[in-house]
Amino acid sequence: MILIHGLAASLHNWDFLLPELERAGYAGYALDLLGHGDSPKPDSREYKMDWLFDHFMQWLDSLQLSEPVALVGHSLGGYLALEFARRFSARTRGLILVDPFFSRSQLPAFLRLTYRRPVLSGTIAHKTPEWLFRIIIDLTSVAMGHSGGALHALPEEVRAQTALDYKRTAPGVYNIPNTSADLTPYLSSIFTPSLVVWGERDSTLAPSSFAELARALPNAKSAFIRAGHVPHQSDADWFNGLVLEFLKSLSAQGTPSLRSS
Repeated sequence: MILIHGLAASLHNWDFLLPELERAGYAGYALDLLGHGDSPKPDSREYKMDWLFDHFMQWLDSLQLSEPVALVGHSLGGYLALEFARRFSARTRGLILVDPFFSRSQLPAFLRLTYRRPVLSGTIAHKTPEWLFRIIIDLTSVAMGHSGGALHALPEEVRAQTALDYKRTAPGVYNIPNTSADLTPYLSSIFTPSLVVWGERDSTLAPSSFAELARALPNAKSAFIRAGHVPHQSDADWFNGLVLEFLKSLSAQGTPSLRSS
């Protein structure tokens, strides 16, 4: 299992999923993408999607895995997972796409405008103090509410980590969406078994686009919940159950080998 986080996040996105994978007997691997978390942060105002994909591939190849992988990608990580499956179908066992980014058309108008000015966006994010990020995250969490009726959509530890991850992100990463090719024309050629999961109250990417993605992928199932952009963190029990059920269905199909006969 390869776990890929989204923009301005880190491998801690998967703190709720990794222990469940281990208990179920799966090997889970997560990374900090280039410019995020504890990974290198090249001094550049304009990071590119190709840089992230190359960094991801170098890390994945370093694992020296002998079997095809199942990938879990959230938002920007969903883009990388789709691109990997498109380029390396024989190395891909399955895809779990969580509120995935695959086209700039998914972005609301204000975010499209924001990403058109990546230097300004990155500078503002870099200079905003962590405590202010935390207040914004807390207010957003309360405004969103939880599907189970709790005050906050996100647990305390997730809100604290989210604020920290924003501050650790290199300013140049906000240029990445500007350099992403639209994957829509390629979706029908990705036959990998897939699960598309989303929060129907996502305000970062258009929720309707996720249903369109599920319809475009030839071998996809879908599920959604009353949540925002991070259902894997706001509704972890629900999400983890879906993941384990999907992985069991992959196991029932048998596991091909990367070794040639």
